[in-house]
Amino acid sequence: MAEIIKLDFDREMVEQAYDRWAPVYDLVFGGVFSKGRKAAIAATNRIGGRVLEVGVGTGISLPQYAPHVRIFGTDISEAMLQKAKKRVTELGLKNVEGLAVMDAEKLEFPDNSFDVVMAQYVVTAVPNPEVALDEFARVLRPGGELIILTRVSADAGVRRFIEQRLQPVVRPLGFRTAEFAWSRYAQWLAGARGMELAERRLVPPLGHFSLVRFRKIDVAKAA
Repeated sequence: MAEIIKLDFDREMVEQAYDRWAPVYDLVFGGVFSKGRKAAIAATNRIGGRVLEVGVGTGISLPQYAPHVRIFGTDISEAMLQKAKKRVTELGLKNVEGLAVMDAEKLEFPDNSFDVVMAQYVVTAVPNPEVALDEFARVLRPGGELIILTRVSADAGVRRFIEQRLQPVVRPLGFRTAEFAWSRYAQWLAGARGMELAERRLVPPLGHFSLVRFRKIDVAKAA
C-alpha cells in the first residue's frame, strides 16, 4: 500500500496563499483552466436560476454566465474578491447579486437557497473537503445540481507516488496533489443523503481534473 502523507491544511494558510495569488491568478491560471471552466459554466447555464459560485476568486468566470442566471460569489480571499468586484463594475455585470468573503465550510445561506452550486478547483483547497461538500449540498435546492471542477488523484501506482512527493512543495501555494482519488468522492456520495451522481468526465489539462455533477434528489417528486 502506498504511503499516505498527512499534512496540516488550515483556513489561514489557504487565505494567505490565495491573497498572494490574487495579482497574477488570471495570468497564471486563466488559460490553463479555460476549457474546464467553459464546460462547467455551460452546464450551469443549461440549468439557470440562482447560482452560488464558491471560490469565485477574481471573478474570471462571471462574464461567461448567461444573462438570465443570477449569481452570488464567495471566496476566502479578500484580495481575490477585490479584483472580482472591479471586474463586475467594469463589465457592468448586472446578474451578479453579490460577492462576499465566506468560508466554504460555513456558508451563510439558508437551506435550499440555490439552483446550482458551482465550485471550481475548491474542494482540494479547503481544510475539510467533506464538510464543504455537505455545505454545498445543504444550500442546494431539491432538483438542483452541485457542479465541481476538481483534481482527481490516483489511487495507486507511479502517479500516486509522485503526487504524494509533490504535496509538501505545493502545500504553501494552497494546493493539494494527493488525497483525492475518486474513491474519496464516492465515499462522500454514499453517505450524502439525497445526492446522486449525474455526470463525471475528464477535462484539460492533462486528464488530472474532472467535471463532476451531483444532483440533489427532489424527494417530493420521487415519492
